[in-house]
Formats: sequence, structure tokens, C-alpha cells
Amino acid sequence: MNIEAYFERIGYKNSRNKLDLETLTDILQHQIRAIPFENLNIHCGESMELGLKAIFEQVVRRNRGGWCLQVNHLLYWALTTIGFETTMLGGYVYNTPANKYSNAMIHLLLKVTIDGKNYIVDAGFGRSYQMWQPLELISGKDQLQVPCIFRLTEERGIWYLDQIRREQCIANEEFLNSDLLEKNKYRKIYSFTLEPRAIEDFESVNTYLQISPTSVFTSKSFCSLQTLEGVHCLVGWTLTYRKFNYKDNMDLVEFKILNEEEIEQKLKNTFNISLERKFVPKHGDLFFTI
Repeated sequence: MNIEAYFERIGYKNSRNKLDLETLTDILQHQIRAIPFENLNIHCGESMELGLKAIFEQVVRRNRGGWCLQVNHLLYWALTTIGFETTMLGGYVYNTPANKYSNAMIHLLLKVTIDGKNYIVDAGFGRSYQMWQPLELISGKDQLQVPCIFRLTEERGIWYLDQIRREQCIANEEFLNSDLLEKNKYRKIYSFTLEPRAIEDFESVNTYLQISPTSVFTSKSFCSLQTLEGVHCLVGWTLTYRKFNYKDNMDLVEFKILNEEEIEQKLKNTFNISLERKFVPKHGDLFFTI
């Protein structure tokens, strides 16, 4: 594996000599705008590999994306390689319909320490929930970013990541009641502790998430990629683009239903993905919003 190949993949050409917050932010933003958050392997008859060499081959060599266990594992390797003090953490994702956090540790995120300050870094949540900058690990502080206001709070050693969202204007009236739309202005995202984790801690859940009928990842095919102004999302046959804060503290959301040929074109032109196997889009019943 070659760190130069990783930086070429994300289009990062800036300095890495200073291990500061500016460099960390720059690398995170390059990755989320180049590497999609996606689970397309599952819907092409392939597996979502957890090993770093397999992830590097998929994401860097084959120009693909991946889910959190993959893209944050890759980011962990890259940050550690250039000298950042980086720790893997495990998260419990909030399930809105069930009104609770997942029982299993199903999310991988990172903690980066710079000059004695801790930051949460996550390149693998995607959609309109994706942070664009590292979050200072401080409880109760509103941290304004382009996508929304993020807030971390701590209670008895457990940290919670929430967001305060803008209103949204739906460009297509027929999609006003789409099940893909986030309805909550205050949205819980996930909880976590600061206990260091290793990639081996995620092996069983990596298998479970791609074979269980109760997993949203088997229920829906998805791909999302951040842009300079918003985020593209493809869920099943439905393509959306959200422009953040396009006017008066409001996001603009546009919908389009694609046919098979259009999906292939959009994957290539919008997400820079060319699949090697037959892709079968899926939009199952499990809850998943953009």
C-alpha cells in the first residue's frame, strides 16, 4: 500500500508536514468529496471486506467507495501513516423508528489528538449527516458546519453526536412525503465511548450487516458523495441532490427516478464509479434517510 496513491485518489496535493487541525480538515474534506459512502458490493454479489489491503484495493486501486468500516479504516491508516495520533472508536447508531441506539457497535469513527486537544473525525456516515470538519471533543458546544450544526454531549462516559438541521425545500412536489426525507430538525446520530478499538472488534458486525435481512444495508442499495455545496445520494433508483443553505437557512432537495441505463451513467459521471459486476438496485422497507 502506498500513501502517495491514497493522496492521488482523494486529489490531495497540499502539505502534510504540519500535523495540525488545518491539515486534518483538508484531508477529511478531500476524502469525503472523492470517496463515496456506499454499499454497492452487496448488491453486486460481492462482499464488503474489512482487511486494509482489500479496502485499499477496492477504494484506491478500483476507484470505489465503501461503508464506515472501510473508509474510516482507510482514513485511520492514512492519518497514522503521516504521523497523526489517531484512535479507532466504536459507535452505536441511532434508530429513529425504534427510538433507541443500536445494541451492537456497528459504526467505526476516529479520535485524533492534536496539541493535547481531541477531535472526532468521521468520513463514513454520508448523506446529510456527514461532518465536513473534525469536531472538537467538548460537551454541549454547538459546532456550526456547512451541512448543519453538530453537537457532542457527554453523560457518564458516553458521548452522543446530534445535529440541528435546517428546514428543507423539496423541488419536486410529488416527493414531499418520500420515505427518504429526514423529518426531524433535531436528529440523533450515534453514541460512542472513548475506549480504543481495533479493527478486529468489528469483524462479526461486518459480516452481520451484509447478510442479515434486518440490516438496512441489505435492504437498500445506496451511494452518497459530498460536493463543495451539498451532497448527491442514490438510494435504489432514486437520485437526490441536496444543496445546503441555498437560501434563508433552508436546504434545497431535488429528486429524480432513474432507469437502469441512467443509473450506470450517474454512477460513472456523478460518483466516478464503474462497476465490474451486474448491479441490482434495491429500495427495501427499512428506514434510511438522506
